[in-house]
Amino acid sequence: MKVAFVGKGGSGKTTLSSLFIRHLAARGLPVVAIDADINQHLGAALGLDDERAAAIPAMGDRLPEIKEYLRGENPRISSAAAMVKTTPPGAGSRLLRPGGDDPVHALGRDVEAGAGVVRLLATGPFNDDDLGVACYHSKTGAVELYLNHLVDGPGEYVVVDMTAGADTFASGLFTRFDLMFLVAEPTRKGVGVYRQYTDYARDYDVAITVVGNKVQGDDDVAYLREHVGDDLLTWLRQSAAVRALEQGRGDVPLEAANDDALARMREALDARERDWDRFRRQAVEFHVKNARSWANRAVGEDLEAQVDHGFRFPVPIAG
Repeated sequence: MKVAFVGKGGSGKTTLSSLFIRHLAARGLPVVAIDADINQHLGAALGLDDERAAAIPAMGDRLPEIKEYLRGENPRISSAAAMVKTTPPGAGSRLLRPGGDDPVHALGRDVEAGAGVVRLLATGPFNDDDLGVACYHSKTGAVELYLNHLVDGPGEYVVVDMTAGADTFASGLFTRFDLMFLVAEPTRKGVGVYRQYTDYARDYDVAITVVGNKVQGDDDVAYLREHVGDDLLTWLRQSAAVRALEQGRGDVPLEAANDDALARMREALDARERDWDRFRRQAVEFHVKNARSWANRAVGEDLEAQVDHGFRFPVPIAG
């Protein structure tokens, strides 16, 4: 199951991402965590010190190697250089399994998250060479390729901490998830982001549900419910345990009500049914759109020819 945490800057989405990852790992569930936020704080939220977090190889810096591996022997792709972030898999492409023994997952590091271990991948931060000449989509393109080629099954989790704001919708990446948790504070700005996200996603059959954060009382819950209605899945209250984690301490147990909220989130995700044909169709749709708008000119080829219309994902069997 693929899930994204999205929301405005400062809403607490990285904190909630880390709490949800810990919740899954504590139950012995396989988890791949991906830090796709420009600020790259997920490693720290999972307990890594700055040195260990910075030492994780950046997926965005390894795009040529990632493309070469995923291309495999796909005859429709002339070279790794001809692959773009939306290039879908076809016959001959190499597919990925969550946490598999492959060069892409080898870029990650195992991180102890509470009572379990997760594989943490990172897009990488902006560096001096990027400033003024590149956008962050050059980094998140690695995540889009990863998700396009990933064959995950029930009980397997990929949790992505996305960059803040509406940048999530600047590519087809937002269609790669089974569910998007929109983290919203009970404020005008918090619910404003909800309206923006639902407007963008309306025509793309994307599942978005709201998780309230930094809730102080029933009035905050009522405010969220007034503005997002039935899309409000659950909420987390102000937490001494979260504050302890932010201070580098893990000695305060998470409050029962907040742990119940995480369980509700897991149940909502598990209830989603993957439509592999739709997943494939959306990938092709955005690839064709990108090819026609910029990629054909950038690469110097007709990238629509990369689409293998007869390809179908090998659907994993539960259990």
